[in-house]
Amino acid sequence: MAGTRLTVVICQAQGRNPVKRQMEEDILTSLIMEPGIDVSLVPHLYDMSNDHTGMMFLRSVPGNLLVMGWLYERATQWTLDRAGVRGHEGLTLLRSEPEEDEDFEDVEKHEARGIGSVDVPDRKLYCMDLRVSEKAQDYINEVVRISNENNVQTVDLMSFINGTPKAEQLQRYLNPERQLEARKALDSGSANVADKEVLPEDTNRRWYPVIDYSRCTNCMECIDFCLFGVYGVDALDRILVEEQDNCKKGCPACSRVCPENAIIFPQHKTPAIAGADGEVGGIKIDLSKLFGGDDGASAIEMAVLERDRELILDGREAVGMSVGLKTRERDEFDDLMDDLDSLEL
Repeated sequence: MAGTRLTVVICQAQGRNPVKRQMEEDILTSLIMEPGIDVSLVPHLYDMSNDHTGMMFLRSVPGNLLVMGWLYERATQWTLDRAGVRGHEGLTLLRSEPEEDEDFEDVEKHEARGIGSVDVPDRKLYCMDLRVSEKAQDYINEVVRISNENNVQTVDLMSFINGTPKAEQLQRYLNPERQLEARKALDSGSANVADKEVLPEDTNRRWYPVIDYSRCTNCMECIDFCLFGVYGVDALDRILVEEQDNCKKGCPACSRVCPENAIIFPQHKTPAIAGADGEVGGIKIDLSKLFGGDDGASAIEMAVLERDRELILDGREAVGMSVGLKTRERDEFDDLMDDLDSLEL
């Protein structure tokens, strides 16, 4: 058994933005010196494959875990869940604030009513968005605060859950200071072969849906709507993203038709689809339908157009509204629309 420690993992930004890289390095170098904290650097969370060394390292952490990166906290949490990295939500004081142009306005915090995750270990999982503040010290202070609050015994990091990594794979994540030096050397062109070996393996930019099981009710609307074989079901008949590489890059159509806003595309430009919290009283509000979008299209109409476009690009025929859309019963949203219509705005 090791002492009481908090494991912090920094997920790098995509590309080589110097401001973001400097932020990562400032946080990393400061936390290395903090007692009771183990800190490591991995590639962008969304881009790592399930068998990537960085993802394997994340799955190996048995105690409390804090993951920070350039995604909304909800997107980070459920991307980790998809990879088998789970824990009870740890609360942080640095949180993303709702944006004025979101599709869903955040009036009250979403109350979990979905089918939930499975096999959740008895530990805390903290997620932090590195876009919340421009000051590295804000993150450093919050990590130290969380570390001081934690008092959980952790087992030796050498006890890997999903097999034993190679020695060089383990070293590159247990020795972030050397990794940082190697990355600087590589960027400057002075890195040798040994330096390059401690760097994370390459990742490619990816596009696939992530399911928020705290919201998902297993209604199966996504599997009916998606015609590209992305979704499937597990042994418990729970919806899952089965063939992520079948997903069409840039298409968020299934997210628009999900009645619980449970499908996240972490790289989408619209915050609500990218994982930002937001709704009105537990109801998914489509502002493009409420006030009219640029072309007057509702979320469902936009989803159908997006799906038809991808079908045509795939050499198939467009299907429009004729496939995969369920007849929905009246709910609070319909009552709200009727009340607004009666106002004759």
